Amino acid sequence: MSTMDKKLGKLFLIPTPLGEENNVSIPKYVIDTVHKLDHFIVERAKTARHWIKSTQHPKPLPTLMMQELNEHTQTKELNALLQPLREGHDVGLLSEAGCPGVADPGAAVVALAHREGIEVLPLVGPSSILLALMGSGMNGQHFSFRGYLSAKREEVGKQLKQIEQQAIREQSTQVFIETPYRNQQMLEALLTHLQGETKVCIAVDLSLSTQMIKTLSVAQWKKQGTPNLHKRPTVFVIGR
Repeated sequence: MSTMDKKLGKLFLIPTPLGEENNVSIPKYVIDTVHKLDHFIVERAKTARHWIKSTQHPKPLPTLMMQELNEHTQTKELNALLQPLREGHDVGLLSEAGCPGVADPGAAVVALAHREGIEVLPLVGPSSILLALMGSGMNGQHFSFRGYLSAKREEVGKQLKQIEQQAIREQSTQVFIETPYRNQQMLEALLTHLQGETKVCIAVDLSLSTQMIKTLSVAQWKKQGTPNLHKRPTVFVIGR
């Protein structure tokens, strides 16, 4: 039988909770799908196993096949990740938190799956980006997700001013994230470089018991003070 005649597996894009032990945010049909799978592509096998165990997967964890895909994965290694799919096995693609393929290295595997004619099935689950946009009160008709901004102080100021001008010019909401241990520096940069009338939403610990979503102008944030964001997953949203 030729490769073209073989039945290919399906690639399921499986959202995971935005915090530990928060499976209430994961629909039952997603958990049911996870329980049917033996093959997974994950960012970190250790944390993936921890979450899969919390769902009470019916099979012993050591019997599940885990392939890692993260920032250390080289392009030449991507091809091997799809081999179980080529052999007819369904595979679950997991992010560390939230939706795979969105601000996540899993997008590379999804693109390769499309090129090979493998069916891709995104499942419903929490996205910190959309939750922050929903809760911000800003324009949800026209928005941009900017990912991570520069880690260099001299560069991030320029970027923020450019993003702000785009928000004003196009009446578009701008959404971005930061590495949790640099959140406080990012917030300081926002209040330093943005105009007083610009609105800033800080969305922290989304879907968790410690969640906080608050939108104020830069001037109002300066007046009332800012929360402690150190090492807390945060999404920043700015607009007019």
